[in-house]
Amino acid sequence: TLFLDEIAEIPPQVQAQLLRFIQEKEFERVGESRTRRADVRIVAATNRDLAAEVAAGRFREDLFYRLAVVEVQVPPLRERPDDILHLARRFVAFFCRTARRREQVLSPACERVLLAHPWPGNVRELRNAMERCSILWPADVIEPEALPSLAESAAGQGPCLGGESSLEEIEREHIRRVLARTATLEEAARILGIDDSTLWRKRKRFNL
Repeated sequence: TLFLDEIAEIPPQVQAQLLRFIQEKEFERVGESRTRRADVRIVAATNRDLAAEVAAGRFREDLFYRLAVVEVQVPPLRERPDDILHLARRFVAFFCRTARRREQVLSPACERVLLAHPWPGNVRELRNAMERCSILWPADVIEPEALPSLAESAAGQGPCLGGESSLEEIEREHIRRVLARTATLEEAARILGIDDSTLWRKRKRFNL
């Protein structure tokens, strides 16, 4: 099986060569004059509308029909929230094994941040984020602070004063933000104006 990623990006000359390979199953290696044969299954992927690319003259119509035997539409990651945590956990486990470090897990708060992010870069963006965590985050439990840009984005989507949010939702979000920007529970409790034991109970209650 030959996987061709971002098929819409290949230049016209390469499109012609690929069409010949698909039709005749023949090719020449770079620097060789000898013709070789190969019989492979081709899987191609793109994030563009290939039919629109054909209409615009940027992609060969004959190559398009050669490739479009079976089409599989994969929705963007933001439309598949059930896949986000499954993929994130697999990526974290993979990078921990690769780096030969102790296994890491995602905290509930970190999982909520991942679910709140729109993931414009889809699976590649998620993979890169999890790799960054496995390299830079020292603890075994990954917290939202390991993903500061995502955490800030998620915070911007939180409940707001005067809106439709309940007092409990507003309290939870306020505590979450204070915890995210403080180094210790003692410091967070001081800012919130409560004692450490009360903050501990609220963290447990709100699953923070």
